[in-house]
Amino acid sequence: MLQIPAHSDTVLVVDDEPDALRMLTTVLERAEMSVLVATSGEAALELLGNIVPDLILMDAVMPGMDGFETTQKIKARPETANIPVIFMTGLTESEHVVEAFEVGGVDYVRKPVDLMELLARVRVHMAQGRAVQASVTSLDATDRLILATDSRGNLLWCTPRAEQAINRVSPSWRRGEEPLPPEIRSHIERLLALEGTGGSARVKRTGGSGELEMMVVAHYRENEVLIRLNELDPDDDLARLQDRLPLTNREAQVLLWVSYGKSNRVISDVLQISPRTVTKHLERIFDKIGVETRSAAAAVAIRVIDQ
Repeated sequence: MLQIPAHSDTVLVVDDEPDALRMLTTVLERAEMSVLVATSGEAALELLGNIVPDLILMDAVMPGMDGFETTQKIKARPETANIPVIFMTGLTESEHVVEAFEVGGVDYVRKPVDLMELLARVRVHMAQGRAVQASVTSLDATDRLILATDSRGNLLWCTPRAEQAINRVSPSWRRGEEPLPPEIRSHIERLLALEGTGGSARVKRTGGSGELEMMVVAHYRENEVLIRLNELDPDDDLARLQDRLPLTNREAQVLLWVSYGKSNRVISDVLQISPRTVTKHLERIFDKIGVETRSAAAAVAIRVIDQ
């Protein structure tokens, strides 16, 4: 897929009315933006198979595939899911505003369009969209097991390692081709219903030992929830740590649960020792494996477990 050069502000305008396309193209180009046009939802999806714009202006009502269905399909593709979509809707079509947000739109403007307002909204959402994409890219680069859903449990994006972890629960699942597997989505929906963060749920892997743990770590933006995945196989992972690091059995146990993202309080409950004892074990672990921070110790453990 072709990526538009970083210096080019590129907008895809999807509208079946030639006059509207000409007007919007003229205004956006005068603002020094590159403009792509599509006169139908089908044409927009075909174009997005080759080029990724920074933002999409979407007409809500079009013959055939309307703007709502088109946006749903755009959001279902991992490579286009993070492109901001601004809907254009008629003054009397208030019900469309709700539907626009439900399918993943970030904003809407009323027709006839106020061109100065439109430009302001385009610039704001274009900048926000780039920030989100940068965050997702950095998570991919750090090899984290992170995914994001909306408030109803629909997958928005996930890192490559998260996809691999989900495949070990549901081998036939592929990112972007279908919703999250039911056995995972049901747990996520339950966690989202609890509100807040810190809750967790587990599901067993298919055809092997171990479990996949899901934890809500943050409510990010208006309708985006970050969920961390942990692949838990305590017996096997503990054996790897003991075999490859100069640690006692108890120190390896503490480090194992640190690598699973657990707090000292949780570790003390799991191992039935005091939080103070956990802290003392961590001090000795840091010294033995040559690190200074908890996150560095966890990174060492993760590398050992993954080898």
